[in-house]
Amino acid sequence: MVRELSEESYMSLISDLAAERRKKSRFRINREVRYKVLEDDAIVESGTGTTLDMGSGGVALLVEKELPADAFVQLSISWPVLLDDSCPMRLIVFGRVVRSSGRKAACTVDKYEFRTEARLPAAAPVRCDAMLQRWAGAIRKESLKTATA
Repeated sequence: MVRELSEESYMSLISDLAAERRKKSRFRINREVRYKVLEDDAIVESGTGTTLDMGSGGVALLVEKELPADAFVQLSISWPVLLDDSCPMRLIVFGRVVRSSGRKAACTVDKYEFRTEARLPAAAPVRCDAMLQRWAGAIRKESLKTATA
């Protein structure tokens, strides 16, 4: 049996769908995250935080301080499942900050990979990250090609 919607219910449904900006589902998951922000081929900021939700299209997170909008970022997220029941994993995400308000930020997932994690994390200094720089450079080149075409 098909039930007809009243005009008011239909308009409410349409406005709810319009309010949702995401094209892909997100799953509420809280994991530890480390991030690096790249500007002009240099790591200008790094820090830690917690994921709020994530999906194949993006990640929402709570970070130490506001992230610059449209900046290239690399996120290193602790993964909840061990490889072969013994080896900790990290999800490495390359993306851009699409929204940032206070300590909350939302980033795209443009590229990702899984990496194994050291059993005892060592305190590493902030350094230049060649993979993040290469990825950001390729995105910039593509943007210039489409802008001049």
